[in-house]
Amino acid sequence: MNPIVTFIKAKRKQLKLTQVDVAFKSGVGLRFIRELEQGKTTVRLDKVNQVLYLFGKQVGITDMDRPEEEEV
Repeated sequence: MNPIVTFIKAKRKQLKLTQVDVAFKSGVGLRFIRELEQGKTTVRLDKVNQVLYLFGKQVGITDMDRPEEEEV
């Protein structure tokens, strides 16, 4: 499962928030939260960041473990 999805679901449950709570507090629609938690592969990055902001996080760039010959 996607690490963002895993993080959001776990954090929501840890804080005892419903999907409705997260949608309201982050300013996105309930449908977006449901689709995000179900692992929809095409979601708006700005909305993902709105949700992550609720938990003090944001999407960022990280290094991938790739063999050197594949690096750009």
